[in-house]
Amino acid sequence: MSRVDLAGVSRNNGAMAKLFSFVIALLCAVPMFAENWPSFRGPTRQGISTEMSVPLHWSPTNAIKWKTAIPGQGWSSPVVWGDHIFVTSATDGGTKCHVICIDRPSGKIIWDKEVFEQVPLRKEGKNSYATPTPATDGESVFAVFGDGSVVALDFSGKVRWTNRDVKFYSQHGLGASPMLWNDLLIMPYDGSSQGEDKRVGWQKPWDQSFVLALDLKTGTQRWKASRGMSRIAHVSPILFKSKEVWQIISAAGDVVQAFDPRTGNRIWSAFSQGEGVVPSPVASSNLIYTASGFEKSTIRAIKAGGSGDVTQTHIAWEQRKAVPSMPSFVYADPHLYSITEGGVAQCLKGDTGEIVWQERIGGNHSASPVLAEGRIYFLSEEGESAVIAAAPEFKLLARNSIGERCQASIAVSSGMIFIRGEKHLFAISR
Repeated sequence: MSRVDLAGVSRNNGAMAKLFSFVIALLCAVPMFAENWPSFRGPTRQGISTEMSVPLHWSPTNAIKWKTAIPGQGWSSPVVWGDHIFVTSATDGGTKCHVICIDRPSGKIIWDKEVFEQVPLRKEGKNSYATPTPATDGESVFAVFGDGSVVALDFSGKVRWTNRDVKFYSQHGLGASPMLWNDLLIMPYDGSSQGEDKRVGWQKPWDQSFVLALDLKTGTQRWKASRGMSRIAHVSPILFKSKEVWQIISAAGDVVQAFDPRTGNRIWSAFSQGEGVVPSPVASSNLIYTASGFEKSTIRAIKAGGSGDVTQTHIAWEQRKAVPSMPSFVYADPHLYSITEGGVAQCLKGDTGEIVWQERIGGNHSASPVLAEGRIYFLSEEGESAVIAAAPEFKLLARNSIGERCQASIAVSSGMIFIRGEKHLFAISR
């Protein structure tokens, strides 16, 4: 090879070295494999994050990357896709419904779109007129509001469609969140009667609750699945694969049920006495874990793979101690973790329901916990996060506060934690 050729190689190698250094620097500046948090309780809808370098310690004066005032009121949790964060809110006493987009790196509000007006009806004091957490597929964001109306917007804030066919009423208000599957938006409507006897559907079972599937592109109804006899609830559904077939696991007052997401056909149903059910189910590879709400509060593990009425055949175990009525569970194999509204945290053996430990960590709890980096984050209504090890021995790792009331659940994305308070959205980073 000639000297000229060697010089050319040397120049090319130098250019390649500079390019390689630039790429490495770029990769170091951007979190690797950043995970979106596209719906209530994240990508699995079970409160599990695969993010690394998630903050462990923060305070109102430390590790808060930004803090953004959110207009109106609402307890929907934030969802994250790339550099876009979405929340919903209701203004003017709950009448005006807003979808809000926030820039993840800076915290600036990109747009605030009023999508329609609703008539505020009865709700519980802890509920809001914008409680359902939105969901996104990376192209559109989908939001549900207190009267049952649904809206789809693109990422620029343009309304793609609305569906206001459901005239929802509940003595508690609407608290469940929608789920996306393939080309469907799936939403449970577990309300009660607006008639003379308000106990119907609430304290008395009725047959008017249903699960609805809408076309993501058009908002038109694809199927509507009746629950049969059930009562009031606010449970957000999850997806579960049984024998390589996807099922929707959706609970309500008195029932835990599985539906075929393609058709809405009910696959199985288990009796689970209680009304006003809020905690969403979680699952291991072969068990589905639920809580039955108020009345006969019970944690139940249901074996997968059944059909028809599985009450007598597929209940694996029951546990009636420290049953959560608001926060959902976290499953970290082989243990099931929960917290009561009064701040009693609990670890159970997932296969038997045996109590491993119980500890009072304090505070009042509505938000559902999150699992990240082998740690469980519990967020109290007082705005304090108690972080524990996901382990068979109780170990408190940190206590952190944002100094603001909280009921929405934590979101985790791009190595950051996002917490919605009563007035602000907080971004926390290391």
